[in-house]
Amino acid sequence: MSVRRSVLPSGLRIVTEEVSSVRSAAIGIWVNVGSRDESPATAGASHFLEHLLFKGTQRRSALEISSSIESVGGEMNAFTSKEYTCFYARVIDTDLPMAIDVISDLITSSVISAPDVDAERKVVLEEIAMRDDDPSDLVHDLYAETYYGDTPLGRPILGTVASIKGMSRSTVNNYYKKRYLPQDLVVAVAGNIKHKKVVAMVEAALSVDGFLDEMGAPVIRSNAQDKKVKQQSVGLISRKTEQAHMFYGMEGVARHDDRRFAMSVLASALGGGMSSRLFQEIREKRGLAYSVYAYAQQYAGSGQIGFYAGCNPTKALEVVEIIREVLSDVVDNAMTHEEIERAKGAVRGSLVLSQEDSGSRMFRIGKNEIVYGQVMGFDDILKSISRVNEQDIREIASAFLTKTPTLALVGPFKNTSKFEKVLK
Repeated sequence: MSVRRSVLPSGLRIVTEEVSSVRSAAIGIWVNVGSRDESPATAGASHFLEHLLFKGTQRRSALEISSSIESVGGEMNAFTSKEYTCFYARVIDTDLPMAIDVISDLITSSVISAPDVDAERKVVLEEIAMRDDDPSDLVHDLYAETYYGDTPLGRPILGTVASIKGMSRSTVNNYYKKRYLPQDLVVAVAGNIKHKKVVAMVEAALSVDGFLDEMGAPVIRSNAQDKKVKQQSVGLISRKTEQAHMFYGMEGVARHDDRRFAMSVLASALGGGMSSRLFQEIREKRGLAYSVYAYAQQYAGSGQIGFYAGCNPTKALEVVEIIREVLSDVVDNAMTHEEIERAKGAVRGSLVLSQEDSGSRMFRIGKNEIVYGQVMGFDDILKSISRVNEQDIREIASAFLTKTPTLALVGPFKNTSKFEKVLK
């Protein structure tokens, strides 16, 4: 099993991982554009465009696109994040040429007709409505808005009802033509494949209508953090919900910070599973919540560590106080050796188990290439996690868990005054 990389004259990057023990193959085309790259006027354009590329190309209708993959038992989908978009398919290895051709067709030759824009606009608006109906999902967008303010990182990936309703066909099509260029693409393929054959297939599939000859300035993101407006301490969406949904977070490490491995171990120790500190304190000892977890998120130049809980609204203030007490105790008294080793084992184990199929391997190498410009060896990642020690955890906890917190709440609260007092 090995990862190989080729760069075409156009700047297009192709990364592959050969796994000869499987009979499947996965292809993903990663585009270096996401909601962070949008202006307020084009908010949601990256995600809207992701939908529209499945509506038809010059060679295939929407039905032909989906049926080509489904008729061989494969799966195909796409997703948009703050900093990249990915279109992918997973099929048996003998159907990989077809999958490469179909996904490449979306990237190079989508029609984006006016009727399709109007039809898919309704679908995206329904997706926004679905997000708004799910408080456990909505609270994360509220946290980003509260923490970052009116900045690209603070705006939702889906856009807003107003921005989607106001987006014209020409706006979306211009965004497509400007952003989907070879130098901003990574093609990742994993499974029972050969690198040279994949490169030849990808180059042939993407050469349609001179696509590989198109040039432009690549997307380069500054490592400076997005400028915030005056940061709020508490964001609230008042809803008549049975549970209060909260996300409590603060500044974390950015994507290229070497301390990101220690941060992932710290997040796991605090809220990564049933044995984590917050799960034990909030759910096991007090029975205050069903769902409790933590995670660290990194972007170029920015990051957060945060903690989610869903609980009875009358207990929300108590849960916030417990989170603060636990974090303060970790800063003052450190974590035990056993907690740290358990968290390291959990992070390592989840990474290894996540690589059991070709799709997961494709996601790993594709994401690494699109965000870091290289694929870090899997053994090197595991070694970096293993090297995290008690001093590393003590230092990163002291540096970040003491930062000014931000709290997002979705629940039946009239105002935020009592929560603001707790955060002071």
